Amino acid sequence: MMIGLVSAGAQAQTDTGRYLVLFRDKANSPFRTTQPEQFLSARAIARRARQAITVTERDLPVNPAYVAQIRQAGAEVLYTSRWLNAALIRTSASTLQRVLALPFVKGLEYGQTIGRARVGASGQTNTAGKFGQVAAEPLPYGFSSAQLNQLGLNQLHERGFRGEGQLVAIMDSGFPNANTVSYLRPLVSENRIVATYDFVANNRNVYDDDSHGLNVLSIMAATADNQLYGGAFKASYLLLRTENAATESPIEEAYWLLGAEMADSTGADVINSSLGYTEFDPDFSAVDHTYSQMDGRTTLVSRAAQWAAESGMVVVVSAGNEGASPWRYISAPSDAVDVLAVAATTTGDVRAAFSSFGPAPDGRVKPDVAAIGQGTILGNSSGRIVSGSGTSFSSPLMASFVTTLWQAYPKLTAREIVGVVRRAGHQALNPDSQLGYGIPNFERASALAERLSYTLASPNPFSDADFVTVPWSDTPTTEPIEARLTDLTGRVLWQQTLPAERALTVSFRQLGLSPGLYLLTLNSNGTRKTVRLMKR
Repeated sequence: MMIGLVSAGAQAQTDTGRYLVLFRDKANSPFRTTQPEQFLSARAIARRARQAITVTERDLPVNPAYVAQIRQAGAEVLYTSRWLNAALIRTSASTLQRVLALPFVKGLEYGQTIGRARVGASGQTNTAGKFGQVAAEPLPYGFSSAQLNQLGLNQLHERGFRGEGQLVAIMDSGFPNANTVSYLRPLVSENRIVATYDFVANNRNVYDDDSHGLNVLSIMAATADNQLYGGAFKASYLLLRTENAATESPIEEAYWLLGAEMADSTGADVINSSLGYTEFDPDFSAVDHTYSQMDGRTTLVSRAAQWAAESGMVVVVSAGNEGASPWRYISAPSDAVDVLAVAATTTGDVRAAFSSFGPAPDGRVKPDVAAIGQGTILGNSSGRIVSGSGTSFSSPLMASFVTTLWQAYPKLTAREIVGVVRRAGHQALNPDSQLGYGIPNFERASALAERLSYTLASPNPFSDADFVTVPWSDTPTTEPIEARLTDLTGRVLWQQTLPAERALTVSFRQLGLSPGLYLLTLNSNGTRKTVRLMKR
């Protein structure tokens, strides 16, 4: 599948920088929204169809002719981005001017270089300050029960929801020895690591570099009897390295975007990202973020996270470890509107001192929810079970909760799952800037999911001979109902004003519909429902 990966060119580059080149349009592209199988997997298309999410121009790959002309100008094209409509290139300053002069080039994201040659050699690095800390000594058995029980993950497991059939993308700094440590042996032997990619090194080997991603993966996927069980230990995983632990530069936000696009095209249901961005290394201080930019719209990584959520994935991210630092507040992309930003608690359900504060500068509740992030039980690269602290480790617990809850309620959309998790927080009626809506649990979430008003139709699937009945309201209503039937591209096939009824009955026989999925939207007096209808 096309995931925005482009083979590196062979030309030599001297004194090079990396630049994110923005294109003006996708004109004359060979790709079509009506043929998503050209660039999305069958699983990705099905995920969107289940949630009535149409494929738009933003989803189309960049124009290959633009990529070819950039190469002809002398630049090396590393990756392309569908959602940003851009190319990440490596080139000299003189060649860059030729690229910027091309008629289809709009300019540069950030307005400058976003990365240079990698600092430091491949391998594990000391990153306690960047990601949180992992204890060095092994711990007694069984301590992982506290972090599972806090969210009710044990109850989900008891009911048979352990992540089966769900695909989780983890975007992080490396997964050394994930293919050999004993606590991940079932994950590997059952072939549930479906794909890997290292965007920093531009290869498929993620089993080296920094161990932070391995720690995160273990919290979700480990199976070590009497020691550590992951919250979604039967899910499948996509392991993506988007972070260079040795540096902090804006190119990592571009890698995050590329990783999210790969997660989308592969068909991931959930993204976990225990990464956050505020300020960069001195070479890139000119593009440091400010708290006022944590508005969900400004930073590249937050825009990418929002686009990922809009494609039908649930995006779970760490709120940040800046609560005791001068920065203090949440980091990007936890500020994105439709992501779940996760704060850290102690095992006593109080905020961990390092956990970043909200709200978003526009007043939105952030962080969204919270889970244990101080003394979290996890696995390390030597195969031992240890503990660690950081919102990096509360995030995969919440991602596990999302993954198994969605498995239990597969008819809900990603946005509905996010809403349920927020409303299931222990302080949902009185959210604050420390834990947001609070700590959700399965009992509250399941009650909300059961009561959630998603509209059913009968019969569904339907045939030309059927009259389709759609419940509208449990109480009498007097307002007329505007009804509209569209296909997945948004083309209106039928539109009518119907009289007020508790249940509507309609026939589409006259339309001669082809077999497939359609969307029936009902709108009356500010209430709107969309029903997914399948034509046999």
